[in-house]
Amino acid sequence: MRRSLAGVALAVTSMVALSFLIPLALLVMSLVKEQGVNEAEQRAAALAPVLALTTEPAALRESAASLDGGEHLVVHLPDAGALGRSKAPAALLERARRGRESISQEVPGGWMCLQPVVLPGDRVAVVENFVPEEELTRGVAESWAVMAFLAVGLIAGSVLVADRLGAKVVRSSKRLAQASRALGEGDLDTRVDPMGPKELREAGVAFNAMAHRMTELLAVERELVADLSHRLRTPLTALHLASERMAGTPESARVETAVGELEAELQAIIAAARTPLAVGPMGQGLLGAEPAAGRGPAGAAGAGPRCEAAEAVRGRTAFWTVLAGHQDRECLLDLTPEPTPVALSEDDVAAVADALIGNVFRHTPPGTPLGVRVVRSALAVELVVEDGGPGIPDPDRALSRGSSTGSTGLGLDIAHRAATATGGSVRIGRSPLGGAHIAVSFALAPAPLPGRGPRTSRRRPAWPRRR
Repeated sequence: MRRSLAGVALAVTSMVALSFLIPLALLVMSLVKEQGVNEAEQRAAALAPVLALTTEPAALRESAASLDGGEHLVVHLPDAGALGRSKAPAALLERARRGRESISQEVPGGWMCLQPVVLPGDRVAVVENFVPEEELTRGVAESWAVMAFLAVGLIAGSVLVADRLGAKVVRSSKRLAQASRALGEGDLDTRVDPMGPKELREAGVAFNAMAHRMTELLAVERELVADLSHRLRTPLTALHLASERMAGTPESARVETAVGELEAELQAIIAAARTPLAVGPMGQGLLGAEPAAGRGPAGAAGAGPRCEAAEAVRGRTAFWTVLAGHQDRECLLDLTPEPTPVALSEDDVAAVADALIGNVFRHTPPGTPLGVRVVRSALAVELVVEDGGPGIPDPDRALSRGSSTGSTGLGLDIAHRAATATGGSVRIGRSPLGGAHIAVSFALAPAPLPGRGPRTSRRRPAWPRRR
């Protein structure tokens, strides 16, 4: 591209320079020639008054010598002949004498000026002034050289400027191409520094936005795979308990082995999906979904998903209560009778409940009691899950996804992202039962728009009787 731009600049500037220099050179040559002829005519005319006063050869020679360039002046007297070396053709000289007309024309070797002067007695003298060719072109070569130098400088300057501009464009294009190649090869951190012309700067900004958005989407996809895999641990827990009840039967060992292999595969999927990926702040809701348009931290009126948190928790606790009965766990449930609307789908609230209660079953021994409470305050709905286990020694580390000791950290991360999607938070402490106390706060959802009924639940399992 640089070569092309330089070639275009060279061609355009050369044509412009030639279009001006050729006429200008001819004009300079014409002006110099015209100036030489005018000076010759003026010198010839200057001797006319002297001839009117005297025809003495000595006086005429002295007058001619006093004029600038007088060495080429020749006076043709009617009786004494020519005073000096004449170069005028005889026919031309006779024409000036007989016709008594001033003649100025080009002759071989230069320019000839003849000025007739009428003397007393009706005699005619002719003043001849010959201008050599070198006099008519004096200074023309120097002028042409200066103009040629200026033209070459102008062309060189334009080519240099075009090359610099082209280099800037090429540099920007190369960097954009290199960044695109690096992004295509998997380097998600690659970005470009927008530079060059406006169009290339806009392309660089668009590339950075595309790369950032691609990184976000890949992070969302990876988190979605990890979260969905984590959700599958809930039925796996039920299968583990079912295999324990089958202990002693021929099928129990095979079922336990299959469940163990499935859990190992899920763990591998979570670990692969959780490979660190450089992304910026995404501000996403649960499972990597972005907040609905027009919804703030607590959601706009009638926009986005909505459910009754207490009802969703009731349904999931019913499932876990059955499993708690098989492990001799005391499961306490306390739900507020007040409305508990939150700006999440019932599946999302159920995922939070499954993650927190499932952690109790996975990280505490059988027989450990647990409690589930849903309370409402003036601005928020709080889901509390507590147990009588060993507790969480480092709450801050536990809230960092994937950093928990012996765990993927996905359960608490699911709860944390669900809470922050509504403008809430997660707190970890020590429960009255002696173990962990996890409180997930959801901001209350505004009232729905008129004419819109509440969202129907997609799953409402029956509440089983406690054993």
